[in-house]
Amino acid sequence: MTEHLSIPTPAGSFDAIAAGPADGRPVLLLHGFPQAAIVWEDQVAVLGDRGYRAVAPDQRGYSPGVRPETVAEYGMSELVSDVLAIADGFGWSRFDLVGHDWGAAVGWWTAWEHPDRVRTLTAVSTPHPGALAQALRTDEDQAMRSQYMRDWRDRSTERRMLANNGEALRRMFEWKVSTTRVDEYVQRLSEPGALTAALNWYRASRPAAKIGKVEVPTLYVWSTEDVALGSTAALDTENWVSGPYWFQMLEDVSHWVPEEHPEILTGLILEHLSRR
Repeated sequence: MTEHLSIPTPAGSFDAIAAGPADGRPVLLLHGFPQAAIVWEDQVAVLGDRGYRAVAPDQRGYSPGVRPETVAEYGMSELVSDVLAIADGFGWSRFDLVGHDWGAAVGWWTAWEHPDRVRTLTAVSTPHPGALAQALRTDEDQAMRSQYMRDWRDRSTERRMLANNGEALRRMFEWKVSTTRVDEYVQRLSEPGALTAALNWYRASRPAAKIGKVEVPTLYVWSTEDVALGSTAALDTENWVSGPYWFQMLEDVSHWVPEEHPEILTGLILEHLSRR
């Protein structure tokens, strides 16, 4: 049975969904843009049924209790600190980490900086940041795909995305996610300050230090119809993991893997966890 939690941290209280026994092996699941913790609803429920303690928080800016106003407070160091603070709040010395989209980016950085805390990493859609940075420099296709990240830094983005009942936000999902779920995402991001907070993830400065190879056991799931993330960085990601690595390519699947094919992704996560 899925629970709704409020997780207190020094940064504020994170809203979250959770399932499974309190003493189960901990799994933390991180969502991306423009979604929320409920993107992991199916995975949390199944993991809980299998005896894991699965927790998916609404991340910084998405949780009303952790919605700072300044762009600088959405830097990667703050996002990684949130992951550790949430884990500390549960008393987890080690935990499995799962992320999609921006959540995967945070997952890569957390696993690299804190391999002592992260037992395994499952990254969905977003490749290793080093592989992506290299592709942006050398691959014209990836540079074109990523142009939106620069465009969204413009302060007119909120108005454009929310116009006509969030029409632009709705189009992002390519009709691969249920209308009911998309309605909820749009409603949440229509709350005062919510979309600006979510877009501040794109506007914040990224770390100057180069991220290195991840040493924890890693599953990377990439889908061939992902409009934002091409094959160059996806195929190069194996060169950025020094630990055990498992790459799964999903044919004819969009960027929205957790909701488009929840059963497939949940099965991959469970198999990855069972190996460690």
